[in-house]
Amino acid sequence: MIQVPALLNNRKTCPLLDVRSPGEFAQGHIPGAISFPLFSDDERAAVGTVYKQVGKTAALELGLRYVGPKLESFVVNARSTAPDGKLMVHCWRGGQRSGSVAWLLRQAGFEVDVLEGGYKAYRQHVLDGLHSTPFNLLILGGETGSGKTKILKCLRDIGEQIIDLEGLAHHKGSAFGFIGELPQPTVEQFENNLFEALITLDPAQRVWVENESHSIGRIYIPEAFWQKMRTAPLVNIKVPDAVRINNLLDDYVLTDPEDLEIAFLKIAKKLGGLQLKIAVESLRNNNFAEAAAIALRYYDKTYQHGLDNSLSTDITQVAFDHGAPLEIARELAIIAPR
Repeated sequence: MIQVPALLNNRKTCPLLDVRSPGEFAQGHIPGAISFPLFSDDERAAVGTVYKQVGKTAALELGLRYVGPKLESFVVNARSTAPDGKLMVHCWRGGQRSGSVAWLLRQAGFEVDVLEGGYKAYRQHVLDGLHSTPFNLLILGGETGSGKTKILKCLRDIGEQIIDLEGLAHHKGSAFGFIGELPQPTVEQFENNLFEALITLDPAQRVWVENESHSIGRIYIPEAFWQKMRTAPLVNIKVPDAVRINNLLDDYVLTDPEDLEIAFLKIAKKLGGLQLKIAVESLRNNNFAEAAAIALRYYDKTYQHGLDNSLSTDITQVAFDHGAPLEIARELAIIAPR
């Protein structure tokens, strides 16, 4: 049996098998783990039902009927996954499922470590870490279209530490944020991915994070991390409106116009009927710049409201007469608080 910290350290050299069902894995898993289900979702549900209605012995017998024909494939797949014969496994609590798979693979000659407490212990480790680990956060703010994500990546390229929350969430944060993105992870998986990003960083050095609302699409930033963001020093940039519109055109002009219309409909009540009508007509006439300008007028009000209600006591305003992300990143790295 191994503890969570040891498992996380060993993942680089030792494959980790998650023997829970595919549905459990999809809901949330340890990054880097390989789905290696003992039961399918339907089989797991059936075993659970028998356990509740009949008892442990009957559930065990049903489980054996399901697993029996799969034993050979388990060993074959494990050998292809871990040719050197060393593996780690876990289930939900580190109990019967992982213990059974570990027993089988040990009989086949593998060295197998089992995560004590299973995925449940890992999740507690994640939540504790998000709450207790000290982060020297520095928030990069700016109106919609300022190119913050590009600047953030340039900061990384010049040696600064960053966390790309929108990248982890597969969403750009606005009503238009779903466009061009992969499906969003579950909230649970987002928390796992955020924790994994954090533990690779030096907590003594500053970490740049883009200014976000509590939710990014249907993902919520964990409360402990969100509260640290709200009070962290904020560097708020200002770039020309023409740059902002061009940034939006770069991001969205090749998008299916129907997706853009859907996004505008999401903010229809706050835009007002006339502005919505003009925006939709602009899209249909390929006048994307006009549609972008309408979106910016709405989001500028929203952003200013958030800025006015910021809890940060350290706000630095920086204006640029251009939108070159690398040049902005280099200047921010010099003038920003440490």
